[in-house]
Amino acid sequence: MNRIRKISLELMTTYKGKFDKDFAHNKQVLNEVAIVRSKGLKNEIAGYISTYIKRELEAKQEKESEAVAHNEPVDETEEIEEQILN
Repeated sequence: MNRIRKISLELMTTYKGKFDKDFAHNKQVLNEVAIVRSKGLKNEIAGYISTYIKRELEAKQEKESEAVAHNEPVDETEEIEEQILN
């Protein structure tokens, strides 16, 4: 798992805007930006990236809901997704 996490984070920092929360899209991006010969490894990397981005989005949405409770200005969900992906 350590190897998958390391590779995934390295790819996400190198190719920031290319990855999304969609697993199939991330597999396609991996085909374009990296040479991963093992199908299983490619699936694990794409899955980790998808899960990581989904968790980040959920964390941002929780902060957003807390901000609403405290009457602070709130960004739109789409803007939050763009910030994470870029």
